[in-house]
Order: sequence, then C-alpha cells, then structure tokens
Amino acid sequence: MFKIRPLLSALGNYRLTFDRHGGARKLLCMMSEGARDEEAGKPLKRANEENKDSAEKAAKKLKAEGELAEDEKKYPKKKVVLLVAYSGKGYYGMQRNTGTSQFRTIEDELVTALIKSGCIPENHGDEMKKMSFQRCARTDKGVSAAGQVVSLKLRLIEDTMGKINEHLPQQIKVLGLKRVTQGFNSKNNCDARTYAYMLPTVAFSSKNYDTADAAAFRLEPETLQKVNSLFSLYKGTHNFHNFTSQKAPSDPSARRYITEMLCGEPFMNSGMQFAVITVRGQSFMLHQIRKMIGLVIAVVKGYAKEEVMERSWAQDKVDVPKAPGLGLVLERVHFDRYNKRFGGDGLHERLDWDLEEEAIKSFKEDHIYPTIVMTECQEGSMVSWMSTLPIHDFEATATATESQDNKEQKQDNADLGNDSD
Repeated sequence: MFKIRPLLSALGNYRLTFDRHGGARKLLCMMSEGARDEEAGKPLKRANEENKDSAEKAAKKLKAEGELAEDEKKYPKKKVVLLVAYSGKGYYGMQRNTGTSQFRTIEDELVTALIKSGCIPENHGDEMKKMSFQRCARTDKGVSAAGQVVSLKLRLIEDTMGKINEHLPQQIKVLGLKRVTQGFNSKNNCDARTYAYMLPTVAFSSKNYDTADAAAFRLEPETLQKVNSLFSLYKGTHNFHNFTSQKAPSDPSARRYITEMLCGEPFMNSGMQFAVITVRGQSFMLHQIRKMIGLVIAVVKGYAKEEVMERSWAQDKVDVPKAPGLGLVLERVHFDRYNKRFGGDGLHERLDWDLEEEAIKSFKEDHIYPTIVMTECQEGSMVSWMSTLPIHDFEATATATESQDNKEQKQDNADLGNDSD
C-alpha cells in the first residue's frame, strides 16, 4: 500500500509536467500562427489600400470624363482660326518645342492660355495634333508678328477671345477669331505671306560713315531709289539656296516666288531715322528674308558688287550676310484661294481682317515698334552687325565659304530650327 502511493504520486507529477510543457508548446504554436497571420495580412492590407486608391482614381477619372462630356455637350469643338499678334523679344520663335521648357516659345504661352481658359482639354496640351493645331508661319527667335494665324478645333466658350487673353502676357494677344471649314489648314491654305522689316536708315550709309554718329544719319532720296532698285531684282522666282542653311542648289524647294519688295519713306522715332521694308512671297525659308536684306545692305554700303545678287541665284555658293532678326515682323498672311471658294458661299466668313485693322495697328504701336526702337537705341544691334560685313568674302568660292556656313549652322541649331515659314 505504501509502495503504490509514491508510484501514483510520480505518475501524477509527470502528467502535470507533460500538460505544462504541452500547454507551452500549444502557446508557442498559437503565437507563431498569429505572427504568420499578421505577416499574411500585410499584403492584404496593402492590396485593400491600393484598391481603395484605384477606386478613388477611377471615380475622379469618371467625374472628369463626365465633366468633359458635359463641357463637350455644352461647348462642342469647332474649327476656327485665331489672329494672333506678339512681340517676339525674349522668345525662341513661334513653334513649340515639347520637352524643352527652357526655350520658351509663343506657342507655349498660347497653348497654356487655351487650357486655362477651358478652350481645349488639359490632356491635349502636349498633343495639339488632336486639336488639329497648325500655325501659318514659323517665325525665328526674336521675330514679331502682327498678323499670325493659327487654325485649330476649340470649344467656343462665352467670350472666347477675352478668356484666352486673360491668361496671355501683354506682349501676346488674340485679336480675331473666325469659323472655318473642317478641312482648313492655316499653313496649307495660305497663298502668301507679307513681312515687314524695320531698321535704322544708317544701315544704308557708306561703309566709311562714322557709325558712332548713327542718330545723325539721314537717308538721301537717291540712296533710297538705289535700295529699291536692288530689292526689285528679287521679284519673280529665283533659286534661294544661298539664302538659307543646308539647301542644295538642285533642291526644288529652294525656288521661291517673290511678288513684292520695297523700302518705304524714312521717318523719325526717338531721335533716330528708321524705314520699313515690305516683302511679300508665297513662302520663305529659314533666314531667307534677313539674308535678302543683308545682301542688299552689303551692296549699298559698297562691300559687294551688284552682280553678286544674280550670282547668288546660280549654282555656286555665295557668302550672304544675315541681317539681325530684331526688326522682322510677320505683317499679314493671305488666303485668296480660300476666300474665292468659300468666302461668298453664305456659310463661311472671308479670311481678311479689315475690322481688326485698328486693333492690329494699336498692338504694333504699343508692343512691337517700341520694342524694336528701344532695343536698337540701347543695344545698337544693326550697327554691331554692320561691323561684321568686312569679314564676309563676297567673291569666295564654295570651299572658302564652308567655315562661314558651319558657323551659321551652329547658330541655326542654337535657334532650335525655328523657320520663318
């Protein structure tokens, strides 16, 4: 009896110990499973959060699309043209260069204003082809315009022009808006372009004239007559391969048709005498107008012989100087064929801007001419350029002019290829 009790007691203690250890193991297992469940729950939590974010984004997108559809219904897109005027100083030309924000252009400002005004959807800002956007003429760095025309589809909201102009800087302004046919393209439908070039008349002084006294120079009637005689030589169709960059004489696109080129009577402004040259042609290549003017100046001043003009249209390479871009202004673009076909059909407006003439004149007097005159008086860009004329060799062969072409090509690349046309 006494021997059985210790045995039962030992068995009881062993069971108690076993139960305790089993409970511990069970507890450890439960803790491990809890940790695993927690780890397994993290991706689930993240997935739930991501689903929530996706749902919110989808809801916002649906809302935006709904608002867009509502706007489209209220203000359906229509094909129009905008008459745009701008002072080009401080801008890298007209054409937009997507992805190069450091080179601000006129179109950058215009597209931003179109989006902010609600005339085009924000998601079309970087893909203006969706809006059938087309400019009539690409202007060089620093070149201004009083009559640029762009065509595009936009929402005709209330006070469209006013809303766009609210978001444009003072030196850029939309002056007119007209409905056009669905297939209209401002570049392809343009028959001709008229440019003006404002310059100090000292540009036509003799090469021996002291340019330190540029403000005292006055253009003689005989000199003006000679200038216009030279400009008249440009009329008609010529091969202008020497008046642009990287254009072979055999390239058909180098042949351009000029209908008018004339220098007007001189006038005084801010104590200096100026004149305006007007040139009209079907289209112009990169730097063509500035080189046409530069070559005439070189002849009038006595750096080159008159025969160089005829030679510049031939096959040989000729060193043609490029006048400063400051005074160049796109005055007007012409749509004669479009007006003849659609202007009198009772459905479409003629693309002329007679009613906007006063606004155009005011903009030029307020923003374009003062900038040209002030910059010329302060910086003397024409006088500085004139000092480079002796460097040019107007009798040079193709080989001798290559280094000059390379220099100009580097400058053209720096200008980001913004053509005059």
